[in-house]
Amino acid sequence: MSHSRIAVLLAATVLSSGGAAAQTVVARADTAVKRPHAIEYSDFYYTRLKIHKIGAITMLPLLAGEYALGDNLLRVANPPGWVKGAHGGVAGSLAVVAGINTVTGAWNLWDSRHDTHGRLRKYLHVALLVGSDVGFAWAGASAEDAHDSPAAAKNHRDIALGAIGLDVVGTVMMWLWKD
Repeated sequence: MSHSRIAVLLAATVLSSGGAAAQTVVARADTAVKRPHAIEYSDFYYTRLKIHKIGAITMLPLLAGEYALGDNLLRVANPPGWVKGAHGGVAGSLAVVAGINTVTGAWNLWDSRHDTHGRLRKYLHVALLVGSDVGFAWAGASAEDAHDSPAAAKNHRDIALGAIGLDVVGTVMMWLWKD
């Protein structure tokens, strides 16, 4: 028996019994209920998601290493020569991993644009991580000036710490906040 046939029978039954409730029941029976649509994701979506998660896990030790190397450059009067090279190498690795995560995350966000489940969490994650990407680019741009003075080095460090903070909050948020 179809839904409209059931609604008509229900309305007829209530109408025959009389009373004010008849109008309410008829209105509810006539109201169409929107059914959720199934959203299918491709295998490639899940591959990108796995790459994105691995990249997120990889970022944390890279960030810790970058902080330790940078702190060494600021605090030690004559740091070993390898520290400066390692600091630049880890920064480059961070740029590559962040770039991969930005591409995989943006691509999956686009593929999930019709899925309303967890939308606020996803958009907040994007805002934090894009802010982090901008912060890392800004820190990289200020790196040359860091060689010139202690004040410029502190500025470079502060920018980098802000970017690290945004990255860590955006990453940990996704691990803890489940919809």
